[in-house]
Amino acid sequence: MPITPTRNMLQALPAEHRERLLRIAREVSFPQGTRIFDEGARADRFWVIRTGTIELDMHVPGRRAAVIETLRHNELVGCSWLFPPRVWYLGAEATTPVRAYEFDATAVRLMCEEDPALGHAVTQWVGEVLAHRLRAARTRLLDLYAPYGAGSVA
Repeated sequence: MPITPTRNMLQALPAEHRERLLRIAREVSFPQGTRIFDEGARADRFWVIRTGTIELDMHVPGRRAAVIETLRHNELVGCSWLFPPRVWYLGAEATTPVRAYEFDATAVRLMCEEDPALGHAVTQWVGEVLAHRLRAARTRLLDLYAPYGAGSVA
């Protein structure tokens, strides 16, 4: 049976890796409407949602930002911290009050370098999230801006 990729840290990472990461996490809160990050800003941290929802959006010139995906409990917020040039490719905003674990990206990258098994697990997890987000962004942008939407054949 094929393994289904997961965006959920609790399911994606082996217990020992998850526990190591959670030891360096900081608990944070964001009120509803808080802009967490914007496209183009430096990606120096990431979050895992404990409660609440966060929308990922993409700037569209001349239009309101396009919401790409809504993230919830245990989902990763922010992938750009792992790969150069380490800038956000999407924006993020809390759509409800949010409680989350915040991780310092430099500290996590250092842990991954020191422990190849942890590094592999984290890279696999983030890679799966990135692949999912790319598909979600493509589908959402086609739905918004393609002449016939994502599901129609011209």
